[in-house]
Amino acid sequence: MKVSAIVAVDEHGAIGKDGQLMWHIPADMKRFKSVTMGHPIIMGRKTFESFPKGPLPGRLNIVLTRDDKYNVEGVEICHTVEEALSVAFDSGASECFVIGGEQVYKLMLDLVDTIYLTIVHASFPDADAFFPSIASLGWKVNVISREDFEADERNKYPYSFMVLDRI
Repeated sequence: MKVSAIVAVDEHGAIGKDGQLMWHIPADMKRFKSVTMGHPIIMGRKTFESFPKGPLPGRLNIVLTRDDKYNVEGVEICHTVEEALSVAFDSGASECFVIGGEQVYKLMLDLVDTIYLTIVHASFPDADAFFPSIASLGWKVNVISREDFEADERNKYPYSFMVLDRI
């Protein structure tokens, strides 16, 4: 099974503040849904709890937590990366997605082959969660694709969609 990550970051790698995104880009949300639909998604408890309507439909929701008593209907609860990957693998899917947050990205980035990256061309200095620097992990990347978009009436900030593969 291919392990991928999907993430939106600002120009400094920020991904959130107080458990929430700091921007609203409808095109990014649409891309996230399109890319992950039908695939297992692996996330931390805090990321899961940030979803206003519970588990994301059309995807096997796998939540990583250290809390042995944590239980939520409609999701698979796992306590180790190995357990989460086993659940994803057993689903029969060809690809699973790591969707955050910061701690889960740090735990799993060494296992990731592809990153579906959205760069928000802005800076959010009050951020408290960040995507790990792939350069610091020794990643060498191949840019598979890049699309750049200007800010408009629906999207306050310019942004870019990229797909990166590890070489």
